[in-house]
Amino acid sequence: MNSTDEYYDALFDDLFKYLYRYVIPVCYIVGNFGSVISGYIFSTKAWRKNVCVYYFNTCLVINLAALNSYLLTTILIAGYDVDLYNSNIIFCKLYYYTTFLFCALSPTMLILASIDRLLISSQNVNLRLYSSKRLAYFSVSLATVFCIIYFLHVLIKPEIVSVAPSITACTLSTDYGYLMFFAYSSLLVTSFFCINMIVLSILSIKNVRIIRAAPRQQQRQQLRTMNKKDFQLLRCLFVHDIVFIACNIFLNLYYVYIVVRFYGSMSTLERIFSNFLNSFLTMLQQLSFCTSFFIFVTVSKAFRHEFRRIAYKMIRKNSVIMREEEQIERINVEINIFNENGQRAQ
Repeated sequence: MNSTDEYYDALFDDLFKYLYRYVIPVCYIVGNFGSVISGYIFSTKAWRKNVCVYYFNTCLVINLAALNSYLLTTILIAGYDVDLYNSNIIFCKLYYYTTFLFCALSPTMLILASIDRLLISSQNVNLRLYSSKRLAYFSVSLATVFCIIYFLHVLIKPEIVSVAPSITACTLSTDYGYLMFFAYSSLLVTSFFCINMIVLSILSIKNVRIIRAAPRQQQRQQLRTMNKKDFQLLRCLFVHDIVFIACNIFLNLYYVYIVVRFYGSMSTLERIFSNFLNSFLTMLQQLSFCTSFFIFVTVSKAFRHEFRRIAYKMIRKNSVIMREEEQIERINVEINIFNENGQRAQ
C-alpha cells in the first residue's frame, strides 16, 4: 500500500468514525424520539380508527427495532470500537438476521399501506369496503411470518473468519455461490418493492384526481369516501416510498457489483473506495429509519396541529407546576418570616 492509498484509507476511516461517534448518535436519538411521539399521536382517538394509521404504527415499531439493533450496533462498532459480534457467533448471526428482516418488513408495510390507499380511493364501493382493520391485521401477520421464515437462511449462513493473526471478523458467508444468490435476490426483492410502490402510487394519484374532480355533493353521497386526513396520509405515504427507493436501491446495486467484480481481485485503491461506498450507502439506509417523524410533520397539517397541541400542553403543564412550586416556596418563606418575627416579639 503506497502513501496515497494509506492517506485515503485513513481519511475515510476517520470520516465515518467521527460521523458515527458525533453525528449519527444525534440522528439515533431524534429517530427514537420521533417514532415514539408519532406512535403516541397516532394512538389518539382522532387517528387510530384510520386503517392507514395502523400500517404506519406497525412501520414505526419496525423503525424502532431497526434503530435499536441495526443502527445502534453500527454506532458502537464504527464509532466507539466496541466489538460486539466479531468474536461471538450468536451475535454475528442475530445481527445479520435482524438487519435484513427489519429492512424487508419496513417496505412491506409501506406496500400494504399503498394497497389500502388504493382501495379506499377506488370508485368501486365494494373495493372500498376491503379497506378494513380486519384485512390489515391479517395482511401484517401474514407478511411478518413470511419474512421471518424467508430470512432463516441469513440466520444460518453467517460465520466468523480469521482475517489476520488474532483478528476475527463476522461475515455473511465465504461461499461465493451463496453471495451471488444473496446479492441478486436482494436486488430482485428491492426492485419488486420499488416497482410496486411506483405503480400503486400512480394508481392512487389517478383515483384521487377523479375524486377531487367530482362535485362535493356527489362525494358526500358516496360510502366511505376519503377525507382530509386520508389525503394527507396518502401524501405521507408517497414521501415514504420516495425515501425508501432513494436510500435502498443503490445499496443493493452495490451488492451485485461487488459480487460480480469479485472483491478479492480489486486493487488496493479500488478496495478502499469500495469500502467507502459500502459505508456511505449503509449509513444512508440506516438514516431512512429516522425520517418518519419529519415526513409526518412536514407533509401532514393535521399531524403538525396535533404535535403542536401536545407540545403546548406539556409546556403549559410544566409552567403551571413551576408557578405552583414558586407559590409554595413564597408561602414557606412568608411563614418562616412570620415565625421569626413572633419569636423576636416574645
